[in-house]
Amino acid sequence: MQEKKNRGSLFIVSAPSGAGKTTLCKKLVSALTNLKFSVSYTTRHPRPEEVNNRDYTFISRDEFKLMADKEEFIEWAEIHGELYGTLKKRLEELMDSGVDIILDIDTQGAMQLKEKYREGTYIFILPPSIEVLKERLEKRMMNSKEEIEKRLEKAVCEINSYYKYDYVIINDIFEDALKEIEAVIISHRVRSKMINPLWIEERFLK
Repeated sequence: MQEKKNRGSLFIVSAPSGAGKTTLCKKLVSALTNLKFSVSYTTRHPRPEEVNNRDYTFISRDEFKLMADKEEFIEWAEIHGELYGTLKKRLEELMDSGVDIILDIDTQGAMQLKEKYREGTYIFILPPSIEVLKERLEKRMMNSKEEIEKRLEKAVCEINSYYKYDYVIINDIFEDALKEIEAVIISHRVRSKMINPLWIEERFLK
């Protein structure tokens, strides 16, 4: 029997640090069926609450560079001095199995992906203002004043790329932002081009 869907879809979510994209993505995965979080590789050290291969795959800088040289990453970038990348094989295997994938990556990685996955859905998360973003970063005790300033400077550059995305969601009230991003994914899933023509033929046209 034919599957209803041809292949899994790709949802790419970007935002400046502190806008809440990772929390939104994790909540989405628990709220929607057939949606998995793509686990990126990184050279940074895990935070106390993070688990290897659940939040990130943590590897050394040498290992990362070797994989990058072998072109094993479909995209990778250096962010705040650490390397982050999406493994091509991991992504393709999940999509081939019919699973929808959500990727939480920065604007550099998203634009690399856009060159290869134009059919992906690109979503940008904005804070309500730069002042609110600063407040959120200040609440993270691990961020020094210098680090906060660096992240705010980078945020301005990233926000200038908002128009390259298909959707822009403002994360002011978390529950509202979550409903909006859920609506994007659900509406994409029921587009006519997502239906396998062979499934239609088998069920209705024989």
